[in-house]
Amino acid sequence: MVHVVRFKRDLPTRTCAVCGRPFTWRRKWAACWDQVRSCSNRCRRNRSTKGPTPC
Repeated sequence: MVHVVRFKRDLPTRTCAVCGRPFTWRRKWAACWDQVRSCSNRCRRNRSTKGPTPC
């Protein structure tokens, strides 16, 4: 078994649709990374769109 070391700088990043700050991929978002649009629960609650909630 080969152990692969990942650095945070190598992870995918996005810009939050609410606050505009960049955020990086998290393991809990592995299955739904395509639907994640906000960086935190606070931004998700404060958004003004009416779409479904990510994750």
